[in-house]
Amino acid sequence: MLVLARKLDESIVIGDNITIKVISIDKGVVKLGIDAPRDVSIIRSELLEHVKEHNIAASKDVDEGTLSLLSKLLGK
Repeated sequence: MLVLARKLDESIVIGDNITIKVISIDKGVVKLGIDAPRDVSIIRSELLEHVKEHNIAASKDVDEGTLSLLSKLLGK
């Protein structure tokens, strides 16, 4: 992991087309602005973890009959 220190209004560039800028710092909260192409997915890590947990929980609720039917419908 690369660790960088940035001050207010300073930024870093990732590749040729992603820029991350420190927008504000207030009471221990840092606000970042991210300029990236629309095809680049940006999601907070805690939301990604939440989605993963829900997907795992949902997959455990499916019975084998349903999986078998789905498999036949998908042709596998």
